[in-house]
Parts: sequence; C-alpha cells; structure tokens
Amino acid sequence: MAGAVGIIVVIIGLLLSVALHEIGHMVPAKRFGAAVSEYSVGFGPVIAQRTWRGTRYVIRWILLGGYVRILGMLPPAQPGTRTHRGSKLTLAEQARRQSAEEMIDEGATGIPFYQLSVQQKITVMMGGPVMNLLISAVLTAVALMGIGIPTASLTLADAPQTITMRDGEEFPGPAYQAGIRAGDTVRSWGDTSVHQWDDLVGAITHTGSEPTAVTIERDGVEQTMTVTAHQVSDGSYITGIVAGVERRSAQVSTVGSVWAQMGIGTAAIVVKLPVAVWNVVESLFTGKDRGEDSVMSVVGVGRVAAEVSSSAAHDTQSGGTDFAGAAGTLLMLLASLNMALFVFNLIPLLPLDGGHIAGALFEGTRRMWARLRNRPDPGPVDTARMLPVTYAVMLILVVMTIVLVIADIVVPVTLPL
Repeated sequence: MAGAVGIIVVIIGLLLSVALHEIGHMVPAKRFGAAVSEYSVGFGPVIAQRTWRGTRYVIRWILLGGYVRILGMLPPAQPGTRTHRGSKLTLAEQARRQSAEEMIDEGATGIPFYQLSVQQKITVMMGGPVMNLLISAVLTAVALMGIGIPTASLTLADAPQTITMRDGEEFPGPAYQAGIRAGDTVRSWGDTSVHQWDDLVGAITHTGSEPTAVTIERDGVEQTMTVTAHQVSDGSYITGIVAGVERRSAQVSTVGSVWAQMGIGTAAIVVKLPVAVWNVVESLFTGKDRGEDSVMSVVGVGRVAAEVSSSAAHDTQSGGTDFAGAAGTLLMLLASLNMALFVFNLIPLLPLDGGHIAGALFEGTRRMWARLRNRPDPGPVDTARMLPVTYAVMLILVVMTIVLVIADIVVPVTLPL
C-alpha cells in the first residue's frame, strides 16, 4: 500500500512540476505582450477549458505533462535567404510559414515571440527551468527543516539480551544484564551528563570496560544501574544499547549545502549523459547490475518511489509506520527530479529551453557586434534553419526514453534500503 501511495505522490508531484514549469514560461511571455494561445495540463481529449485574456486554459485526459503554446517562435526569412529547393519550399521555409499562419489561425492577441527583445526572450525561456529550481529549493527546505533530519536519540530503540558479532562471537548484552530496556532514556554515563548521542559515545569510550553507573529515565522516573561494557577483539567497547531516532530541523546552511550538492551531482550526471545511457544499454544486453547513480525513466523513478516509501514507512524500531520518514524521502526525490529538469532543460540544444536561450544570446551578440561596426541591425536569429538539429535531438530523446523504459523493466535499479 505504501509503495502505491509513493508512486501516486511522485506522479502528481511530476505533473505539478511540469505544470508550474510551463507557467514559468507563460507568465513572463504574457507580461511582455507575446501571443500565448494555450496553456494545457495534460494531453489528448479535453476535459475542461476556459479562455481568458486571449489564452485558452485546458485540462486534458492524459495527465502525463503539459505545455504552453507561445506563437510566432520563428521569424520570417531575411532577404536573400534561400526559401525554395527546386520548385518546393525548404523545410525551414515551411516551418516559418506555418509559424506565421498560426498567428492568424489562432486569432492571436499579442506579438509573435521573435519580436521580443533579447532580454525578454531569455527571461521567457529561463522562466520554466528557474521554476523547477525554486520548486527543488522549497521541497528540500520542507523535507530537511519541516520534517527534519533523522538523528540518533538518547531514547533507546533496543537493548538486546544477546549480542552476536560478525566474527561469530556471542555474549550477553551488558545493558540488558544491567536492567536497561528499549524505551529508556539515558541521562548520564558515569560522571558525564549526556545531551546528545555523541556525548554518550564519548563517555562510553572514556569509561571503557570498567563497571559504570548509568542513569536512565523510565516512565518519568530516573534510575541508576551499573553497566560493564564488553571489549571485543578490535579494542572497541560494546554496551548493547541501540540509539533511537528522532527528527531535528536542519539549519538553513545545511539545507543550502544539501541543495548545492544536489545541483552539482545532477550537472555531473547530465554532462556524462551519453556515457550513462551507454552503460544502461550495456546492462540491458549483459544483465549486469545498474549502479545507484544510473539514469532512469519515469518508470524507474516510480519503482524507486515505491521502494523507498515502503521502506521508510516501516519503522523497524516499533513495527509501526514512520509517515514522516516516507514523506521526507518522497519530497527529496521530487526535489532531485526538479533539479534534474532544471539542469537538463538548460542543455543548449533545440528544442530544449537552453537551445532557445543560446539562440537569444547569439542574437544579442550579433546585434551588438553590428552596432559596434555601424552595420544595420541583422534582425532576429533564423532558428528555422536549426530544424534538422531540432528533429535529431527529438529523435535521440525518444530513443533514449524507450531504452530507459525497457531497462527499468528488465534490469531495474535496486537501492540498498
């Protein structure tokens, strides 16, 4: 049951993330006067729709994403541009004319996108990825500050009657022998008052295997017992107490550090994406286990969500459910997915947002160079000429998605939970 809930939460979280990503594009586009004909949540047949201020807002049946239609993305051909190949229009010219026709067919209220200034184009195209970046930051803060970080607690989870070491050595649990039980809270160890788990570890190391007076609190009443730690072959001391777990709100600096590391790690994966996908293909054909850092499709993310939520929802200390643990795990998963959407969309290739941003930057550089040389304004960049690259990138993305989906079914990533 917990696994199904985890999948549902991630699906809804991804849907909302994509919807907000598109809002990040739409709001500045409308603010700058660009023609935005439609904002849609989902694909396929329409469930509900409403037109407001020149934009049709739609909810569709296939809730696997969303989109915003900003019209006039392609400028008309500059004088001297080749528009025909023989008697036929070039692919770029067909796209230019279709872009112009959309402005008329959709009854657009606003200017075409290509007429926006360079700064406005960059703002519009950065709006989506930045929205994902903000979502990632908020989810990370909620998970680490609101729900908290699991921290060792002085209220004991267990005091086993018998302890078995990895080398097979077995001996009675010193704490259990002294009368300490699960649920007791350690207040002092020897002459040292303890306030956190690290204090307790230091006190145990200091007293060694000498009989030590230990004060615990049970049902609101303090009791003192004598514990003699057992020294094992590696020289360490075993007392037979197992820390409980409590959640403590993280500091802002900790949240910032975790978030920054998430971004750095995601960027490193995206940079090595071709190699990462090749490793997945190799695992698919050889059956070799995939690493924890392997790239995944939505299917793989759903499987991981089910696994981590099921694991986190089972409280090994009480046999109950740790809803906070499950929620924190899923929030961090969604935070990392939004960070991935931010980084991936900034790849400077069309049709990704980064491709449009790169085009706008090139346009600005070209116009500035023309001004410095007292040349006429060269106008907007003819992005229609990049259609072959756009189609190639789209084909690669489709093939990559299919490969990852198959791999996530045949050789799924298994996390050590």
